Amino acid sequence: MDFLNLSDRNNHFNFSGGPGALPESVLNATQAAINNVPEVGLSLLGISHRSEWLRNVLDETEDHLRNLLSIPKNYHVLFLQGGSSLQFSMIPMNFLRGSRKIAEYIVSGYWSIKSVPEARKEGQVQVVWDGRDSGYKRLPKAEELVVSSDAAYLHYVSNETVEGLQFSYLPGISNVPLICDMSSDFLSQSIPIERYALIYAHAQKNLGPAGVTVVLIRDDLVDTIPSDLHTMLDYRTHIRGKSIYNTPPVFALYVVMLVTRWLRKDIGGLAAMAEINQAKADTLYKVLDESGGFYQGHAVQENRSLMNVAFRLTDPNLEPLFLKTAVENGFYGLDGHRSIGGLRASLYNAVTQSGVEALAAFMLDFQQRYG
Repeated sequence: MDFLNLSDRNNHFNFSGGPGALPESVLNATQAAINNVPEVGLSLLGISHRSEWLRNVLDETEDHLRNLLSIPKNYHVLFLQGGSSLQFSMIPMNFLRGSRKIAEYIVSGYWSIKSVPEARKEGQVQVVWDGRDSGYKRLPKAEELVVSSDAAYLHYVSNETVEGLQFSYLPGISNVPLICDMSSDFLSQSIPIERYALIYAHAQKNLGPAGVTVVLIRDDLVDTIPSDLHTMLDYRTHIRGKSIYNTPPVFALYVVMLVTRWLRKDIGGLAAMAEINQAKADTLYKVLDESGGFYQGHAVQENRSLMNVAFRLTDPNLEPLFLKTAVENGFYGLDGHRSIGGLRASLYNAVTQSGVEALAAFMLDFQQRYG
């Protein structure tokens, strides 16, 4: 089996759930910058975080994000660290601690499950929907969500990376602050930004390498933060410090800048990116749907993710062979998450249509051989 020339396989065939694939142009520019950033004359790895150059990198990245997402002026754009795991704690610390209100959470899979215990350390939490009974194979219908008009906030995960579930609508009601972990589908499509009080996304899916967490936070939410928080865990610290209160991950920030530049100037914006992502997902889901049951998707059809295709083989004994054969043909990262097993192909922004078509051809060939 030869699905692409070996020279093309390095990144076209990276279907890892994270860190994920990066655009070829970004990789090339990063490689050059590791040796020498032309406008500085130093290696990217040795430039001071207090330099004017890094300030310009952050400012350019913020400009790209504001353009791509049409972010209004009453939102702050922060570049933090710690991934979603730290945001699970920071959010309730900043917006639930000391409050008499209840924070509401939608539990739809692996990552939203992890967010709830951290919130309960800070105040009252109500789980308004939990997909446990379905095996986290579906998302709630809008009419299943009974949310309070007086909640501190409603928290949800827009795309469950592990189970391959993605919301196609905005949950909640307009007067309750909506907070979203958008880590695995951030910048994959346009969003109604004004409906969100806070969005957070760690970088290693669609944004760049691990080490950066983007947080978009609205002014009115900032105004509710209590005064007794630890300095590093207070969003206002990072607003005042313009994301450089402490030493930031300069390398990762530079790559995020390159990725947002690529999305804006090479792809042409999020509407174009969304069309590309839809085509990639359609290509792969067609293989599952037309396999006669040889491949079985984890998620119900109406809640399928465009970013993460989680599936199994009807005969689970064939899954190790599938993975072994995939690696032999240069396909990387197709094993499912350790929590549910099975298989998974992540189709983040930088994964190409040609790469997805090659994977589809591989899967059809495997079915013909062993089905």
